[in-house]
Order: sequence, then C-alpha cells, then structure tokens
Amino acid sequence: MIQKMLFCFLSLCLVLCGCGQEEAASSAPEGERVVSLYGSYAEAWLLAGGQLVGVTKDALEERDLGLPEDIAVVGSVKEPNAEAIIALEPTLVLLNSDINGQMDIKGTLEKAGISCLGFQVDSFADYDNMMREFTQRTGRGDLYEENVTQVAGQIEEAKVTAALSSAVPEVLLMRAFSTGIKAKTDDELAGAILKDLNAINIADEHPSMLEDLSLEAIIEADPDFIFITTMGDEGKALEYLDGLVAGNPAWQELTAVKEGRTLVLPKDLFHYKPNNRWGESYEYLGKILYPTLFENRQKQASAASAVDAS
Repeated sequence: MIQKMLFCFLSLCLVLCGCGQEEAASSAPEGERVVSLYGSYAEAWLLAGGQLVGVTKDALEERDLGLPEDIAVVGSVKEPNAEAIIALEPTLVLLNSDINGQMDIKGTLEKAGISCLGFQVDSFADYDNMMREFTQRTGRGDLYEENVTQVAGQIEEAKVTAALSSAVPEVLLMRAFSTGIKAKTDDELAGAILKDLNAINIADEHPSMLEDLSLEAIIEADPDFIFITTMGDEGKALEYLDGLVAGNPAWQELTAVKEGRTLVLPKDLFHYKPNNRWGESYEYLGKILYPTLFENRQKQASAASAVDAS
C-alpha cells in the first residue's frame, strides 16, 4: 500500500514538473533579441524576418520601417549608448564596422555576454553577404530569395542592357554637404553602380580631384553627366554647391550643365543603403545613362508580359 502511494506521488510530481517545463517553453521569447545600431541594418534584419527590441535614432528619422512607437532608442549612429543597449538584454547587436563610435563599444557589449555582428555595406555583394547571414539566423531562406536573389536578377538585367551601348559616358560624381564638396569614385555607393554600368568616372582619371575638387580639371574633362549625392541637410548642401559654382561662368559652359544632365540623386537609393531596392538604384542610373536601350528593354518586357497573359 505504501509503495503504491509512493508511486502515485512520484508520478504526480513528474506530471507537475512536465507542466511547468511546458509552460516555461511556451512563454520563452521566440527568436533573438536584436538591437541595430544602423538604420539600414535594422531594415535588412526586418527584411530577413527578424524583430528588433532597440534601434538608433536614424532608424526612425530616415526610414519608415513600421517600428512600434515605443521601441527603445539607444542613442545615435555615431554615439550609441552602451548602457541603454545592455539594459535591453539583447542576444545580438548589429554594428556598422566603419563607424568608430560603434566599434568603440563592441568590447564592452561582448564583455556583457552580448554577441555582436559588424558589417560594412558598400556594394550589392556586401548586402548579399549580410542578408545570407541574417536569413540563416532567422531560418527564412524564402526571404533571401525574395530580397536578394530576385534583386540580383534586376541588377544583372541592367548591366546586360548597359553593355549593349557602344557609347561610354563620362561622369563626375560629387558628394555635397553643408561645408564642402568632394569628388567620389567607386568607394561611394553610386560610384560602384556607375562603374558596373560601364561609365567612366573622371575622378579616376584625375585622382587629385579626390583631395581638391578642381574646377579647372572638371572643365578640362567636360563630363557628359554630373551626379550629386548629398549628406546631412540636403538644402544646405545644395546651397553650398550653388554658392560655389552657380555664379561661375566656366561652370555654366560645361556640357552636362548646358544640356541639363546635372542631377541630384535621391537619398533613399544612393545615400542610404538601398537594401532590397538595389535593383531600382541600377535601373535609375541606367535609364539616365542609356535612355533608349532601357526604354527598348522595357517595351520588350511589356510585350512579353502581354503574350504570357494571353
């Protein structure tokens, strides 16, 4: 009798313990607790099917990511707050390895037992590598297909179309900000795309322009196109540019200026990392550099779609 009662008691204990374990499992948080210190990486993590518990200010100010209104803000891109990050008890922090303020706190975060992943995304290949890592962590290979593989197809189409041109456009790429202007090459997002689209950047032919933007060198090269990206306050950046060159008669005689081929590139495609819109960035510049080729390709695609629909 005593043995039977003891058996029942032990059985009841095992059932109760099992219930407790099941309840604990069901209440455990799903996935990782992730903090992103760069708005672009926050967007990429969401595109990979992840969720965020904290971001820097730029994720809210520069992008519409549909984040909860009460999401924790852990400082700015250049000055993230290590204490605020640690307080969120994240399992993973995404950093931009090109920003000193973020790398400065990496050791502190790791000492607190927090895993850190650092990325520098300057090209589509860099974005591809980052998204491969993200989607492996989230287990969402389907989102890699949607947001990387399909985008790669768009890019390849743009490159193939550009390669059909016998003309090789010469361009000047400049970055303008409120206190200065610099020529840029393929170390700039737009510069890498222009290179892939077979354009010649005159700054590659005149390396001195990278240190000192010489109007004389620009006039001598007389590029077919002038592309401008802006950093910070776009209005102030363009105001500085206008003050420097608009009143200069020699500037007004440049072919690109006279023929209306001086263009300010949209920030969402050429300053902020475009992520799943890399294909749009290639298309945008391709249509400007080779309008007839890209128009014909669009007509062919539309005709093919019509045939398929019928």
